[in-house]
Amino acid sequence: MLSRFAALIALVFVTACTNANDLDEAPVGLGDFRLGHDIVVAPNAVKGPLSREASAEEWQAALTAAIGERFGRYEGDRLYHFATSVEGYVLAQPGIPVVASPKSVLIINFTVWDDAKGVKLNETPEQLTVLETLSGATVLGSGLTQSKEVQMRNLSRNAAKVIQNFLVKKHEEEGWFAPQLAVEG
Repeated sequence: MLSRFAALIALVFVTACTNANDLDEAPVGLGDFRLGHDIVVAPNAVKGPLSREASAEEWQAALTAAIGERFGRYEGDRLYHFATSVEGYVLAQPGIPVVASPKSVLIINFTVWDDAKGVKLNETPEQLTVLETLSGATVLGSGLTQSKEVQMRNLSRNAAKVIQNFLVKKHEEEGWFAPQLAVEG
């Protein structure tokens, strides 16, 4: 019982860290970053059990909008390109018993390209698992209180925030997006 409680607390903490409602604030520092191309694909997305149906086109539109909304605010001098692939999802359905309280989840693979260098910054795609934000509207299961479109928009906004958290970590730990020093010749 204690391990289940600890897992629940961990889930709440992780979910709280992906609160995507910070777009009215200044963007967190990402050095000399500016978004170039944002490619989202979902040709082989796996629909999880008890999930609503969503097409590849719907995921592409939702994720492209959310990524553009979050990363279009950066005005650095160096272009970086994103490649995002939807690997799997669960969109909680209405009518599932409250006991089950299904939660919506999205699994993506994510890669960053440095335009000037023409290389991937992460050779192996980073797999990111995105959960819906815990709120009064989702505590009993978002399928009971939200349409498929709202669930997809919220998951996509959370995905953009999780991507941002990943990029901030790489910027701090590995120097991604650091301004390039001019070389005098």
